[in-house]
Amino acid sequence: MELKVVAYVVDNHVATLMLNRPERLNAWTGRMHAEYWWCMAAAEADPAVRVIVVTGAGRGFCAGADAAALDGHAASGRYDPGVDVDALAHPGASAPEFDHNFSFHYGIAKPIIAAINGPAAGAGFVLACYCDVRFAAADAKLTTSAARLGLPAEFGLSWVLPRLVGTGHAADLLFSSRVILGEEAERIGLVNRAFPADELLPFVHRYAESLATDVSPTALAHTKRQLYADWHRDVGTAVDESERLLREAVTQPDYAEGVAAFRERRRPRF
Repeated sequence: MELKVVAYVVDNHVATLMLNRPERLNAWTGRMHAEYWWCMAAAEADPAVRVIVVTGAGRGFCAGADAAALDGHAASGRYDPGVDVDALAHPGASAPEFDHNFSFHYGIAKPIIAAINGPAAGAGFVLACYCDVRFAAADAKLTTSAARLGLPAEFGLSWVLPRLVGTGHAADLLFSSRVILGEEAERIGLVNRAFPADELLPFVHRYAESLATDVSPTALAHTKRQLYADWHRDVGTAVDESERLLREAVTQPDYAEGVAAFRERRRPRF
């Protein structure tokens, strides 16, 4: 696919997907939707990629749906995603519940890290929530937006947001659509940490490269699958599955290398 509004770079086992409409604060469009899915599918299929970073070009992360699209919806009286989702490559479709808009992130067996460098609203807020780990600029503005536009919670956000911040904070953010800054997002658990803007991307890339080089990619894949599969099953099943995976893991080369590196006090070579 020719990429026009998403930049895609792989370096040191880390794929960086940069939403690339900086003049529009990376507002979400059908073209961006298609390119983003394509890049995620490419990262998932590439054995050289172990970690994925999502961020925005310029001073925004993603300001939500483009204003022209919103006007079109209002004029026509119907929602048009601007893209045929069924015709796109389906990354992460390892289970039926992950074969949907945005939930496909959970089916990709590689960590996905959001670097929220600026405004994240509407679809941009949703996108960040479906990443596995989130870091933000301290002054980045985040908002669900939907209620102020007369819309319900979008793309399953009513399911995922309470799991990130609890029901009370989720209700506040969904009902009010108020804007919060990265610092408050860290305080309520929406993002893992907030940084001064100039420190965000250097930290995120160091963190991503550490995951890519210091942690077994097989262990990362299994752990991510467990993390989201266990949201849908009981604790006993989760324990049984973890024990099955453990018995399997101790027979694999990654375990032998991890133990050797630990005993020799060196970085592992996975």
